[in-house]
Parts: sequence; structure tokens; C-alpha cells
Amino acid sequence: MKKSLSLLLTLPIIACLAACSSNTSTPATTAENNAKQEETAETVKEEPGEEPLKGEITFWHSFTQGGRLDTIQAAANDFMKENPDVKITIETFSWPDFYTKWTTGLASGNVPDMSTALPNHVVEMIDADAILPMDNLIDKIGRDRFYEAPIKEMTVDGSCYAIPIYSHAQVMWYFTNILDKYNLEVPATWDELYTAAKTISDGENGSVYGCSVPLGTNDMMATRYLNFYVRSANETLIKEDGTANLTSQAAIDGINYWVKMYKECSPAESINYNVLDHATLYYTGKNAFDFNSGFQIGGVDTNAPELLDFVACAPMPTINKGDEQRGYETSNIPMVIWKNSKHPEICEAFIKFLYQPEYYVPFLQSVPVGMLPALKDIASNEEFLSDPMIQKFSNEMKVISDAVGTGTAIGMEYGPKPQAGLLTSQGVIENMFQEIILKGTPVEEAAKAAEDKLNELFETLE
Repeated sequence: MKKSLSLLLTLPIIACLAACSSNTSTPATTAENNAKQEETAETVKEEPGEEPLKGEITFWHSFTQGGRLDTIQAAANDFMKENPDVKITIETFSWPDFYTKWTTGLASGNVPDMSTALPNHVVEMIDADAILPMDNLIDKIGRDRFYEAPIKEMTVDGSCYAIPIYSHAQVMWYFTNILDKYNLEVPATWDELYTAAKTISDGENGSVYGCSVPLGTNDMMATRYLNFYVRSANETLIKEDGTANLTSQAAIDGINYWVKMYKECSPAESINYNVLDHATLYYTGKNAFDFNSGFQIGGVDTNAPELLDFVACAPMPTINKGDEQRGYETSNIPMVIWKNSKHPEICEAFIKFLYQPEYYVPFLQSVPVGMLPALKDIASNEEFLSDPMIQKFSNEMKVISDAVGTGTAIGMEYGPKPQAGLLTSQGVIENMFQEIILKGTPVEEAAKAAEDKLNELFETLE
């Protein structure tokens, strides 16, 4: 599935912020974990007969927060000390800026040796024949140490093109003190969520919103929210045949639901919110219900630490009480090695180095509960679990872990599809909501036009 670069170079600059393992199998015992970690640490060292590593590589990543950035830089510094003929230059970009950099730089070769990526990016990179298979590296680290779902999600034609570094999933976040104030139970269905959100919005009179609905056209949040509802109906925004689904009854119901929630329980300004605008409402206690990953904990801790004791999460709402819980959206954030790299062997060695517990555990703990381990043995590692924030929010971590195990990236429920990248990067669903809310276009008419637009875009991939 290798296509021309012309489509990539014309994509608008819209990306998602993400977030674990995608398997809920029973972790190994502590003794087994320690043995595996010691064995892994040994394999990172130069193997007998290998030439010393020599050369320069550039690593682009999107770990913009101080803690994550610092742990990666510390690992790079130690790797260079052990390999004095190696130089690693690290450049940090936000997810939208990273998407712009690689899509515009691909034709000229202005891409890094290795980088992080979002799952939908990986599909586009594979489609552009821009990255290398990583099965050899995965096998060296230990394929059975990784959860199966992230590997499967990044595998095309029998080759895996990315290696997961952490995972997270979307769940429903709320504040216990706000629910207590209104004597509300945690909503289990979409109807219950609307009722609770309306009660809070009316009672707080604009000081706190029941459930903000972000619909800005420079992000993919409206796509994310519609996907939540459609997935709860056991449908998908991209059907198995690769066509768009915006006109089924479930999709129409979902559109109507979020329009109603926006009009009655959300700030008017959220029609233009991107992910950061929206997240800040929850971080500061001004949004009673939100949908996000464990990054919410760190956001509240930074912006309103006095609210941290009231932060909690629950599984995503269902349409009917007792409906089966499905993973609505899981993000398995990977690293990739670019095909134009002159030193893929250095990239491989450095990635192996990053998975050593002395570097990997502090990296995960830099955003506790926000980044769940990609390695099964680290998920039960005593040092990892000893983090105070992980202990405080152990119930929340379980809710997220359960969701991770059953979800995929948006549009990839039937496997890696390049259509998924277009679904989340083109703003078609976001513009659909703008048409409905700002221009009064009937829901069915706007949905049909958006579905047709997506299918036109999907046809360019054939």
C-alpha cells in the first residue's frame, strides 16, 4: 500500500493530542519481571563482534512537557557517554508542528533519523514508503514483552513499522465534589450524562459547565467526540470497506446528541476550542465532565492542585444501561525509524537503550497514569508502581488499562487504514458541526455532505 507523496504534501495542519497496553493478560511475577529486565539490560550493550557505533542521528519527538523531555535527554546523554563516537540531536515539536514538518519535508528528505508519531501518522508514513520495518528490533527486545494489540495496529503486509513506547485511552473524567454538590451518581449512559451535565450547567450559571464540547476546526476533537457515540453503538466512522459512516442512525443520533450538549451544557466559545483550550477547562475545575486520558491528572495537579483529591474517572457512557463496554479510542504512541536514515543501527541501539528500566520507568513516571507501559513486565514493576501519584490514582489507572485493552486509534478498528489519517486531519467533521450550529444546516443534509466529502478524499488513496 505505497502511494505517491502528493496527497501528504497538501494535508492541512491538524493533529490530535493524544493518548496501555492493549492486552489484559495477567502480568508476570516480580521475580520473572526482574529476570527479564536484567536480561534486556544485557542485550542493550554492544554484542560481541559488532563494530562500535559511530555517526550522528536526529531524533524528533513531541514530549514537550518538561518531565518527559528531561528524561529522554538524560537517556540520550548517557547513551552518548557509552558510545563516544555517537551524537544524538534531539528536536522537540508539538504534535501539529511535527505533522507539518514531516509531511512538508518528506519530498526534500528533511526528515529525522527517528521520531515519535501518532498511530494515524504511522499509517500515512507506511503509505508514503517513508519508514523502515522494525520487527528485528522488536524481536531483540522481546516480542512477547509487548502487548499484542499495539504491534498488530502498526503491522502492514506482515511487517511492523513502529514500536510502541506508551499507551493511553479515552475515558470519562469528572469531579466528585461537583457530583456530591448536586447529589448526582456517576453517569453510565449518554442520557444520564446529559441530565447530569444539564443539572450542573443550570446550577452553576456559567461558573462551571456540565460538559464542554470542543468543535474547533483546527483540531480533531469533534471527530473524537462523535466517534465516542458511534463506537458505543458498535459502529465505526470508517466502515470495513473503507468508506465513511456519517449517515447511519447511530451517527445521526451522535451528531444530534453533541449539538444538544453544546447548546445546553457547553461554553459558546467551545465552537472554536482546540484540545488545549478545552483541556484547560477541566484542569481548572470549570468543566464537570470531560473525556481524555490520564494526562488529566497532571493537568489538574499543575493548574489547580487543590482540586486533585476530587479527580476521578469512569468507563465511557453507553447508549443503554448494561451495554457491553468497548474501547472507544486507544492511542499506542510509537517510535519509528525513517527510511532515509544513514544510521538506522544507531537508532535501533538507542531505542533498546530507552527501554532499560532505569530510563523507561522515570520516563513513564514523568506523567504518572498518563503514560501506561508498552511492556508487560514494566506494568507490574515495583519501582514503577511505587510512584505516589500512581498509587493515589490506582483505580483510575485500572479504568484506563481496561479501556486500552479493547480500543484502537480512530478509524483503525478494521486494521491500519490510510483513510484514518484523512478522517482526523482534514477537519471535515469539525466543519460539519460548524455548518449545523452556525449556519443552521439540517443535520441530515450536513452529515450527507460531510460523508460525501470524506469519501471523495478516500478515493484519492486508491
